[in-house]
Amino acid sequence: MNGSPAGVVEAAIRHYRSQDREAALPLYADDFTFTSPQDEHIDRAAFFERCFPTAGRFTEQRVLHLVAVDEELVLVHYEYEPASGGRYRNVEAVTVRDGLIREVRVFFGGKV
Repeated sequence: MNGSPAGVVEAAIRHYRSQDREAALPLYADDFTFTSPQDEHIDRAAFFERCFPTAGRFTEQRVLHLVAVDEELVLVHYEYEPASGGRYRNVEAVTVRDGLIREVRVFFGGKV
């Protein structure tokens, strides 16, 4: 795995898609927080319980842009299609420090 912040985020996405929880867990800091319009600063345990197992809800998901903004911040712009229909785009701001994902903030972009 590429140890750069972008490489860590790419690995996390790969493990999410394959639902490899054991491979994903070491990428997330113990004090990790996740925020989205549906979740307010949930911790690592809640993220892996509520959010991580959701990959099966999508018929398609692809990364449009993955950009390292600086030495810690990675922006991920992606498009997905839920099994229920429609097509949507979101952006995630991911903070990676010392090789670990510290924070994810999801911004819902709405229907395409």
